[in-house]
Amino acid sequence: MRRLREIYRSAGWPCADMLEVELHAAGLVERCVGSHGHETLRLTDAGIHALAQAHAGNQNARDPHESLVKLVADQLGREGRLAWRGLMLRVPLPRVLFEGPSEPVVEGSPVVHEDLLPEDVLSTNGLAVSGRDHTWCMAMPDVFSIRRSSVEAYLEPVVHEIKVSRADLLCDLRKPAKRAAYLAMAGAVWYVLGEDSKGRPIAKPEEVPRECGVLQTERGSLVVARSAPRRAVERLPFHVWMALAQAGPHIRPEGDEQALL
Repeated sequence: MRRLREIYRSAGWPCADMLEVELHAAGLVERCVGSHGHETLRLTDAGIHALAQAHAGNQNARDPHESLVKLVADQLGREGRLAWRGLMLRVPLPRVLFEGPSEPVVEGSPVVHEDLLPEDVLSTNGLAVSGRDHTWCMAMPDVFSIRRSSVEAYLEPVVHEIKVSRADLLCDLRKPAKRAAYLAMAGAVWYVLGEDSKGRPIAKPEEVPRECGVLQTERGSLVVARSAPRRAVERLPFHVWMALAQAGPHIRPEGDEQALL
């Protein structure tokens, strides 16, 4: 599907590899010869249909996640905070967090994770780190928010990570570097857990590492299952301010408070 998207969005120059052969054999692409004899590729009707079906499946899979992201962002706005969705930030982390093989994720298996204490990974408060013991990584929390305050020390940056699938949660908890990145960019980190097909939370609060808080959904509302530990963040780095300015905060619908009555 990724190759079909690339062909559809480009001039269709062939790669001449075996994946391309399989697409030809499946009738998803066809060769076209230009006026100067050069060969390009284009999607057939079957290829367009397959691409549309894949896109619809991806969209349906993301709808519950995006709905919960919006619910969290709207709630933060009602609490007087500025929230950003899908923000990408650079974070310095110890290299040791990226070492070692990752464990396979099996649906229904118990959650095994290594607790990270804030002082173990937060010696920089998001500032540049010198030396070869740290490296920069990119992190994209589902929701990043700050208080509406003119005093930088009172901003209280918070990260909310949204999970609507247990398999996705298991995979996330097996990545200590990702969790450490969230802890490094905020004074508190929350995991927001969705519900399964039977309306049950996808995980128990004790399955989430103790350095993170847990929010659960209950009849369309957010309920605190375990409070998030908080630490003071004196200031936000300049590159974070630039990212916030370029992205723009989440705007919630006008009059949504009245709709709740």
